[in-house]
Amino acid sequence: MATDTSTTMTDQLPQRLTRGALAGLIGGLVFGMMMTMMGMIGMVGALAGQPGNAVVGWGLHLIISAVIGAGFGLLAPALGDATGKLLAGGLVYGLVWWFLGPLLIMPTMMGMGPQLSAAGMSAAMSSLWGHLIYGAVTALAWGWLARRD
Repeated sequence: MATDTSTTMTDQLPQRLTRGALAGLIGGLVFGMMMTMMGMIGMVGALAGQPGNAVVGWGLHLIISAVIGAGFGLLAPALGDATGKLLAGGLVYGLVWWFLGPLLIMPTMMGMGPQLSAAGMSAAMSSLWGHLIYGAVTALAWGWLARRD
């Protein structure tokens, strides 16, 4: 039975997290395909000590996508049910994760330290587009899933 998406503001926490994780997986599939086409998915495998391993990279990428998507599930109800607001929120969320992921967390875990210099940001520019698309697809998937509930 479908309900009005305005009910997302009163959803229970597990439902919001689950919907967010599923939306994040959808966004992660799109972003992962982009990373694969650019030959970058193996870099994610380096986080698990398997640099260049695309299978490990894909697995870890999808786990991260689901976890980050669950985080979006916590925030999305505050955006309301308008597609434009969800999309804008998703783009901002993707931008935030571009700073957190490839500029802070990933290089720090790999022993390089934060990459917040102009050179570091320039090197991660293709990743910016991927994170923005991830955020947009995740937000649109969230809206679609909310309408289905």
